[in-house]
Amino acid sequence: MKLILFDIDGTLLISRGIGREAKRRAMLETFGEVGDLNQHVFGGKTDWQILADLLAPSGKTSADIGREMAAYEQVMARHMREIKDNYRADAIPHAMELVMNLRARADAILGLVTGNTSMTAAIKLEMAGYQREWFAVGAFGNEAAEREKLTRLALERAQTHTARTFDSGDVIVIGDTEADIDAARAIGAVAVAVCTGYTDREQLRDREPDFLLDDLSSFPVSVMV
Repeated sequence: MKLILFDIDGTLLISRGIGREAKRRAMLETFGEVGDLNQHVFGGKTDWQILADLLAPSGKTSADIGREMAAYEQVMARHMREIKDNYRADAIPHAMELVMNLRARADAILGLVTGNTSMTAAIKLEMAGYQREWFAVGAFGNEAAEREKLTRLALERAQTHTARTFDSGDVIVIGDTEADIDAARAIGAVAVAVCTGYTDREQLRDREPDFLLDDLSSFPVSVMV
């Protein structure tokens, strides 16, 4: 059995601005400010970390953000649902096909490791044509500031869900940023980097993933053996 953990933005889909606008509205409602949101680079970060970065100049700590995350997630999801008809989210070419092919396999379980909160992840997936229930387990950006903690959490949940232990070589993490590669390394997983998102190929290559793909049409079947 293989556990395949997918990032969302830049890996499964492109959401074209809805996340930033929903954050802006939710931050104003929850914290009364947005910091340097317009210029902030989201790629590879959890929503928890993004908030901590943006609000640090106002004296907010990561622990402060953590205490607000449950309420913030609800507010951001409400705003995202309110504005989603004004935005597009598109499945990245070949990503849907890979997900469907892996779902058809008896030796694979699919999961998510994403910086999105659990509720906004579900909204984005639906907008792009995916179904949340296709992914048996997940770990989300409202649960930890550090992405490495999310891969560990997703692995723990998969082992509980399947009542089995996954060896490190049986876990595959797919993402489009250096942070995804680092998060795979944190649990000894196979790191698959794909050049469909927000990080240059050279930067991904320098991080030495196990596989570096132009897109998911070339997902290496060998890792499923």
